[in-house]
Amino acid sequence: MAKRVLLALVAIALACHASANPTDSTDSTQVGRKERRARTSGHELRNPLLNAAYQFVKEFSRVDTLYVEPQHYNFTVMLQNTNTYEIYHLANKTGQEIVFVPKPSVKLGPYVGWRWVFLGYTVDLTHLSDGDRKQDLNLSLYSNQIGIDVFYRKSGNDYTISRMDLGKQYDTSRMRGASFDGFHSSITGGNLYYIFNHRKFSYPAAYSQSTVQRRTAGSPMMGIGYTRHSLEVDWGKLADLVEQRLGTTNADGIIDSSMRFSKVKYTDYSVSGGYGINWVFAYNWLFNASAMASLSYKRSTSDVQNEEKDFFRTFDFKNINLDGLFRLGLVWNNTRWYAGASAVFHAYNYRKDQFKTNNIFGSVNIYFGYNFGRR
Repeated sequence: MAKRVLLALVAIALACHASANPTDSTDSTQVGRKERRARTSGHELRNPLLNAAYQFVKEFSRVDTLYVEPQHYNFTVMLQNTNTYEIYHLANKTGQEIVFVPKPSVKLGPYVGWRWVFLGYTVDLTHLSDGDRKQDLNLSLYSNQIGIDVFYRKSGNDYTISRMDLGKQYDTSRMRGASFDGFHSSITGGNLYYIFNHRKFSYPAAYSQSTVQRRTAGSPMMGIGYTRHSLEVDWGKLADLVEQRLGTTNADGIIDSSMRFSKVKYTDYSVSGGYGINWVFAYNWLFNASAMASLSYKRSTSDVQNEEKDFFRTFDFKNINLDGLFRLGLVWNNTRWYAGASAVFHAYNYRKDQFKTNNIFGSVNIYFGYNFGRR
């Protein structure tokens, strides 16, 4: 097994080396196709297993050079600003709603890259000394043919109440902006997606700056995903905050029991489809927009604070809902220098007759970089 892994890693490295001159021009003649095949098979390896792995990985970097210009450099350095956002919306069957929003995180840090390896570190400038325990890890790998997103997020203690609605008889305007450290959440998951028109449409041009899109092109995409969510609310703290802010008593009785749970965990399996487009509106400029809708099967467990056993059995999220993944990118890249901004947002929806929750999280990146070490 270790030998196979080692061979695969060597094949990937060789494929990345060979991808310096990926070729798939738009010749329409049989001679042109034969010439392209001859050119792209120039690196044959003696070991059959290694050669098969090499050719398989190499296929992911082949592009139509009339549409996509490949990377010409081995190394890159980049400075990036990352801003993260998140919203949790809870609602019950009676129409009561609560929206929790953490303070945005503003991060800044350097990155260094060698071909397909890209490493960096950012400092959260908004939580340098407040002891917040927020954790955020995002890893995205983009090739022309497939994309992979892996993420882990754990909330800190800096949530505020953006909006609260307990019914028309209660004026909850005083709750807006109130700090609340009794809400905690985490999400772990990943997405794998396939890009159909991968020879003419380049996701790396929009989100990893490793190629340059020269002509406008789009592509349909399909993918699969898995996420694990966890929500926890300290309703005692929330009741105390409501009584303090609104000057009311018995806040426990005001908040409907169908809203009150101590912890809920969700597992999400999804199949998604969508479309992305790279618009080359000027030389060296690119605007990308893509959206993917997911049909997601939800499965959850919870310890709902309710005495009615029948209701407890109905409080189950085993159903199918519609989720979404959205990306926007603006890039200027002359192959040596590059700069731009990108945004990636995930949206998850969980609905039942008794209860529903919506979660949106994402990040906005602003970056500036330099390529060097010509291949």
